[in-house]
Amino acid sequence: MIRIAAALRRTFGVVREHVGTDHFGNKYYNIPKQKTWSGRVVGAKRIVEAANPIEFEYVEGSIPTEWDAWIRGRRKEPPSMEEMMKNERSRQLVKLKAEEVEENDKVLQTKEIEEGLVASSRTVAKGHASAANFGKEDISEEPTSTANTFQPGSWVPKPKK
Repeated sequence: MIRIAAALRRTFGVVREHVGTDHFGNKYYNIPKQKTWSGRVVGAKRIVEAANPIEFEYVEGSIPTEWDAWIRGRRKEPPSMEEMMKNERSRQLVKLKAEEVEENDKVLQTKEIEEGLVASSRTVAKGHASAANFGKEDISEEPTSTANTFQPGSWVPKPKK
């Protein structure tokens, strides 16, 4: 029986076994290890046939993580629909908890600002404290140097008298 299947594969091309379909409509196939007509052994492969095959329309997340793990060989068995639904519910729960924590954090921050426990605006430092021109608004005409850095001076023409 195996020899007949191998002869058919060599005659009609690659045989692929449909493993499953996700909720986006992508179809997943397993191509078993097989010999070509010349006798060369081709290893087993896992492929996906995208529901939207246009390459530039691919967006991140159009292949579920469970199927991505199967395609890349990180799991032996393809995911079941129950497993995918369970994982989706847990992802939604994590999103809701993250939104709740972020909202509580914003409330706490505004409360601390009102009580004067933290500064209301952030101080933005321009440059590095070890630089020779740190804190200076104008750039001098003289070049400056600190350790391994060199700041060339800026030449400004003198106004005509």
